[in-house]
Amino acid sequence: MFVATLFMACEPDIEDFTPSGGDADFTRYVAIGNSLTSGYADGDLYKTVQLNSYPAIIAEMFATVDGGDFIQPLMKDDIGFGKRLILGSSTSCTGETSVAPIPFNTTPSPANFVSIADDGPFNNMGVPGAKTFHLITPGYGVLNPYFGRFATSEGTTVMADAMAIDPTFFSCWIGSNDLLTYALSGAESDSITPQPIFEQAYGAILQTLTANGAKGVLANLPEITAIPYFTTVPYNPVPLEQAQVIQLKAAYAEYNAGATAYGLDSITFAEGLNAMVIEDEAFAALGGIRQIKEGELVLLSIPQDSIKCAGWGTIKPVPAQYILDLAEIQEISDATIAFNQTIAAYAEQFGLALADMNGLLEDIKTGIKYDGVNYTATYVTGGTFSLDGVHLTPQGYAYAANTFVEAINAKYNAAIPLVSVTEYPGVLFP
Repeated sequence: MFVATLFMACEPDIEDFTPSGGDADFTRYVAIGNSLTSGYADGDLYKTVQLNSYPAIIAEMFATVDGGDFIQPLMKDDIGFGKRLILGSSTSCTGETSVAPIPFNTTPSPANFVSIADDGPFNNMGVPGAKTFHLITPGYGVLNPYFGRFATSEGTTVMADAMAIDPTFFSCWIGSNDLLTYALSGAESDSITPQPIFEQAYGAILQTLTANGAKGVLANLPEITAIPYFTTVPYNPVPLEQAQVIQLKAAYAEYNAGATAYGLDSITFAEGLNAMVIEDEAFAALGGIRQIKEGELVLLSIPQDSIKCAGWGTIKPVPAQYILDLAEIQEISDATIAFNQTIAAYAEQFGLALADMNGLLEDIKTGIKYDGVNYTATYVTGGTFSLDGVHLTPQGYAYAANTFVEAINAKYNAAIPLVSVTEYPGVLFP
């Protein structure tokens, strides 16, 4: 069990522990993946979080067993592309002031958009936004500025550039974006990567990485609908008083008469917190709206002030782009299971270690205590997820790094020491 092993690692007996690489060679380590691999956090990629990316942390551990240099395509500063969030003071439409994520309003440096390919080859090949098949797509750097800034040519692929260091060992955590971009749109745009395409692309990636005999570790995919972006806003956030309830019952009387005629659920309100009214094209006969069900998810991107002051969820249905309904959640879950079965099968086929990131998220949902600090999946205060509600904090990335190394130790008879999670930064409070 991950947590039990982690606790045991908190206070190692230094005299009895001798680091060993076991059956693997960590001389030239390359990390393959997307934004999670790059170190992305707080809505952008910036230098400090890159320095605390999980591959950089893993490379620190590999250094104890003769691991080589680890070069990353670093941003020039902590501004990145200018999309970073920080914790600051925010005043709502009701006049309430609270600590909340706000834009880090600083103009990005042009230097962050200039090619740094000559500084490579790079060991960290994590590309924010990349899906599995993007890693083998020629010219992807033209489409993705994060890769474009360190791609060796316009026509190259991520995998071609990754092989420039002739890796002896690799980590591969890819596939989340094959689900995530669809989920982030409320299932209103993009699509889940079809299973055959995912399987073919993932296999091609591994054929490339292992062609020269390199060993490695794969990571499976967490259930993305369990991350704070999808779990922070409740389905019933609308507080109503009795006078408002009476008004809304009258406003929806005609709808409810139609719902009864069609054998569908009515829209109901009561004093206290209420489930929101949402758009749903499946209810075209009733104006394309219905009331959200418990278990359906509201995205963190929903404008909070619109709920508080513009009647969203009551007199104005919430647009579908901010909701994942039960069918869409099931679709994402089914694809996650299928993708993870593919990853596990490839780990066995290629003789690779398998890090259970899905299990790690389950542990974090329950809560993990490390060095007296509690870590959960709660937005902002949980310590594990950054301010964008999707990506990890450096402390979260340290957990991921330990999970990778535990799998490596088990598979390759290695004895690589784990890191102390609390030595890495968490959410920075003002």
